[in-house]
Amino acid sequence: MAIRFESMVPTLRIFSVEKAREFYIDYLGFSVDFEHRFDDNAPLLMQVSRGGLVLFLSEHHGDGSPGVHITVYVTGLDELHAELAAKHYRYMRPGIETMPWNVRVMGVVDPFGNRIFFTERIVAS
Repeated sequence: MAIRFESMVPTLRIFSVEKAREFYIDYLGFSVDFEHRFDDNAPLLMQVSRGGLVLFLSEHHGDGSPGVHITVYVTGLDELHAELAAKHYRYMRPGIETMPWNVRVMGVVDPFGNRIFFTERIVAS
């Protein structure tokens, strides 16, 4: 049987469930797939997703380091940019940059210092 890598789910460290919801759900438009705590006083692990992108958001001490950088390849970057701009989120107004390696990038930074770069390949015409 051949080895096949199916997907990757990064774990991003969070320090406030309320701020995480405001950013990932309200601003970026993710949906909550599940939430888990071992008990009422335990840290939260939450899975969020949008389209084919899945993220774990975790309050657990050993899960992830704040300030991680992830690159997410997308199509429809202009539409995503317009969607986010229309939300008038007070803490983020990202732009789109064209990079010399034939991609366009829109970077966002969550309230915990994690950086997500939504990246669209430039197709030669």
